[in-house]
This record gives sequence, structure tokens and C-alpha cells, in this order.
Amino acid sequence: MCGRFVLMSLGRDLAERFHLSEMPDPEPRYNIAPTQMVAVVRRDEDSLRRRLDFVRWGLVPSWAKDLSIGSKLINARAETASQKPAFRAAFRYRRCLVPADGFYDWERGKGRKQPYLVRMADGSTFAFAGLWEKWHSAEGKVIESCTILTTDANELLSPIHDRMPVILRPENYDVWLDPEAKQPELLLPLLIPYPAEQMAIRVVSPKVNKSAYDAPDCIEPYHGEEG
Repeated sequence: MCGRFVLMSLGRDLAERFHLSEMPDPEPRYNIAPTQMVAVVRRDEDSLRRRLDFVRWGLVPSWAKDLSIGSKLINARAETASQKPAFRAAFRYRRCLVPADGFYDWERGKGRKQPYLVRMADGSTFAFAGLWEKWHSAEGKVIESCTILTTDANELLSPIHDRMPVILRPENYDVWLDPEAKQPELLLPLLIPYPAEQMAIRVVSPKVNKSAYDAPDCIEPYHGEEG
């Protein structure tokens, strides 16, 4: 699964990596949590050029009565998202990239959960496969939200968790964002575990366990107890 992640890249780097039409100016984030605003890359409906927008993490289906369902839909299983009522329309019409520099996972055991930071081995920025949706409140307010697709864990992650976020290869960004690519049989082959040999993992501070804590030391190697 993916319950927290990191995005520290500067706007210039994001614009170059994702071929954005405009240079964004995001603040570095070291512990992004569900229900917070996250950066997504999607195609502009008119120009079809890529742009970076901010939406709420936790997909709220158009038919939802309120926002609360979003906290339960931060992830969607890649194998079934095209069939599930909450994700079916978004999978067909509203796909996005969710830029990241790393994500956290936790080793389950007795006592306090130990977080790990997972990144590319070369430290490069990457993108999760995401879906986005638009929801209208009873008062007429429009909320855009997203979810991150997950797949089976690779060999690096499997000792910690049986699932991992889908990380798309750059050469597949265009297909994933293409509004004409609607068939699951075309998209599902993209949603596979990322090669373990191209990734790295390290133990980080339990401070990450607090969703309100967002500071550079979240990503630093952890060697022992802290107060």
C-alpha cells in the first residue's frame, strides 16, 4: 500500500521530468499524509498539455454523500480498480501521475511500528499511477481528489508488506495520461511491481509515524531510540 510519501523536488526539476507546460512552485514535503493536498500531473482537457495541479489525497466518488469516504480510498488495487464502482469511471477517464521522491512503509511487529523510506536507487523523482475524481457538495463546492494504485510487492518490499504503490516507467506516462486509452487490457500491463534492483530502502525515524510531523529529518537514516 502507500500511506505516506515524500516530494522534495523543485519546480524546475518537476517541469523537466514531467514535461509540464508551466513551471510549478511546490513546497518540499517530507511526510505527505492522506486527506492532505498532493501534486498530480494530468492532461489539460483543452490543450492536452501536461500540467501540475493539487488535489485532495483520498478519492471521493462523484456519488458520495460526503468527504469522509475519501480517507478509506487513498489506495486502489490495480487488479480490480477498473471494475470497482468507486474507481471505475476514474480508471477509464481520469488518470494522473502522482510525483514522488520516496514513500514510507512500516514493519509490523510488537510495540512501535518501524518506518522505512523507499526511493529510487539513484535518488531520482518518479511517479505513482493515480486516478482522480471530481465531487460536488450539497452547497455546490467542487472537490477534486485522487487515489494511488497498488500492486504486489517486489522482492525489496515483500519482507515488510505484501503490497506496494504502482510506479510507472517514464516511457509509459503518455499512455497512462492518454484520454483515448480506455481499455483495461491496454493499461493493466503497465501496473506491475517496479524492479527491486532499481530501488533502495532504509530505516528512518519513528517521527514519521506522526502524520502532522513534516521536516527534513523524516528522510534521514535512523540508528536508534529518540525521545
